Amino acid sequence: MKRCDWPDLPNDPLYQEYHDQEWGKLNLAEQYLYEMLVLESFQSGLSWKTILHKRENFRKAFAGFDYQVVANYDQAKIASLMADPGIIRNRRKIEAAVADAQAMCKLHQNGQKLGTILQEATKGIIVNYPKTFKELPNKTQISIDLSKKLKQLGFKFVGPVTVYSYLEAIGLINDHIVGCEAK
Repeated sequence: MKRCDWPDLPNDPLYQEYHDQEWGKLNLAEQYLYEMLVLESFQSGLSWKTILHKRENFRKAFAGFDYQVVANYDQAKIASLMADPGIIRNRRKIEAAVADAQAMCKLHQNGQKLGTILQEATKGIIVNYPKTFKELPNKTQISIDLSKKLKQLGFKFVGPVTVYSYLEAIGLINDHIVGCEAK
């Protein structure tokens, strides 16, 4: 199968599965949006491969990515996550995951959905046609503006670069390279 030219992709079956089955494929289920937001936030400063290989540990630590449960995590639970060797033990990122769950709950209480906000920002699915992954931007005006909006809504660790990667992950931006069979 012809795939994107990401480093390490040819040598990692889990990475290949993520590339082929998830990345760039539209999924606006609210729980999935929360999951990917948490994972992308934890990825900040690290490799996606590292996060992907810890994904199941994150799933256990964050209640199957049930944001309604995570929204109620207290300082004792945060302390227990800080001791969990299966995840990235960064207090600010853990606290951001809790704040993001709370922000999602607040959106829902106000009759809004994160998926709708994201779709409004991108005005639908954006399909780019890069020849190599090196041609891809790490942020755009859309991700800059959306980052500001998400921060206003109470989301954390949502800078423009993280937001751009997030939009790719959930399929609102399809950046598979030209010729990639997963496009």
